[in-house]
Amino acid sequence: MPNQDQNQMQNGAQKPQNMMGNQAMNKNHGGHELFDAHEVIAGIISMLDQYQMYDQHIKDPILKDINHRQAAFLTQMYNTIVDCFSTGQDPEVPTQQYKMNQDNNVVYGIKPGAPKKPNQSVNDLSDQGLSAYMLGNTKSLATLLAMTALEMTNPVLRRVVADSVPNFIEMSYEIFLYQNKHGYYQVPQLKDQDMTAMLQSYAQAPQQNNPGNMPN
Repeated sequence: MPNQDQNQMQNGAQKPQNMMGNQAMNKNHGGHELFDAHEVIAGIISMLDQYQMYDQHIKDPILKDINHRQAAFLTQMYNTIVDCFSTGQDPEVPTQQYKMNQDNNVVYGIKPGAPKKPNQSVNDLSDQGLSAYMLGNTKSLATLLAMTALEMTNPVLRRVVADSVPNFIEMSYEIFLYQNKHGYYQVPQLKDQDMTAMLQSYAQAPQQNNPGNMPN
C-alpha cells in the first residue's frame, strides 16, 4: 500500500492537471472580446439599477408593469450571459424570448403641445420622461450587443449575445408603443403623393443563380 507521502505526491500531481483543465476551459475568449463582454454585462447592470430608480417615480400602473416585467426578464438575461461568459459553455438557462403586452397599433400624426425643457428638480419627473429614459436604455443596449456579437470569438457567448438583441428590440418597441399611445412619441407621415413616390422607388431584381447550386 502506498504511504502517506506517496498519496500526497499523487494528489499534488493531480491538482495542477485539474487547474490547467479549468484554465483552458476559461481561456477560450479573445482579449478584445473580454473587454466587450465586460461592457455588455456592466451595461445590463446599469440598466437594472436605473430601472429600480425609475420605479420609485413612475405613476402609471401600465408603465410600472412594463418596468417590472422588463427588469425581471433582464435579470434572467444577465444570469445567462454571466453563466456562459464565465464558463465558455452552454448556459444552464438558455436565452429566453421577451413577449410584450402592447398591441402594435401605431397612432400617426402630430398634435401641437407645450415645448419641452429640462426638469428643475426630481419632483418634475413624469411618466413621459421616465418612459423616454427606459427607451434610451433598451435602444443603447440593443446597439451595443449587436456590435459586440460581431467580434465575439467564443461561439456560445457569441450566440447568446446575438440572440439577446431581438429581446432589446422588442422591449424598445413595447416602450415606443406605450409612448405613442399617450402622445409622448408622435409619428409624422409624408403626404400621400410623396409616400407613394417613395414606396414605388424600387423594382424587383431578377434572381441570380447560386454558383453552389449550379448543375454539373
